[in-house]
Amino acid sequence: RDLGLAFAAVLLLIYILVVGWFQSFLTPITIMAAIPFSLVGILPVHAAMGAFFTATSMIGFIAGAGIVVRNSIILVDFIELRVRDGMPLEEAVIDAGAVRFRPMALTAAAVVVGSAVILFDPIFQGLAISLMAGEVASLLLSRATVPVLFYMTARRQAQKALAAQPAADAAGKDV
Repeated sequence: RDLGLAFAAVLLLIYILVVGWFQSFLTPITIMAAIPFSLVGILPVHAAMGAFFTATSMIGFIAGAGIVVRNSIILVDFIELRVRDGMPLEEAVIDAGAVRFRPMALTAAAVVVGSAVILFDPIFQGLAISLMAGEVASLLLSRATVPVLFYMTARRQAQKALAAQPAADAAGKDV
């Protein structure tokens, strides 16, 4: 129960920090959408290894959430930089997935190698499994999903801005 509250607090703090960085309330939701992808790896690997999901597993999930968010921030920031440089949104999204994959893969590899040391410790096995499986699953799933989610939200915002512009132009002409 206490770790669940800690996880909720961590999610809230991450959201607040990302809102401050990107100056948007919607972008952090896109970035944090990658966190549940960790569970796609964590839960099946726990079952496959015959390990229980323990408190240390939850600590690994919380720690992994920070790394997952970092990878998503790298993708979204890269897309925004490319768009600011004049690249079309579609190309920037594809470019981000291709160019930023290597740093994300190296981070996941570092987590896997570092966690392998404690994988067979009976107390910290859950932490190691959560970190390792969560990072690998999130790497593979979020690399495609986060840029696509960002693309969808950016296009929707652009369409709303275009739809609002004729109304604003018409209001300006009446004055």
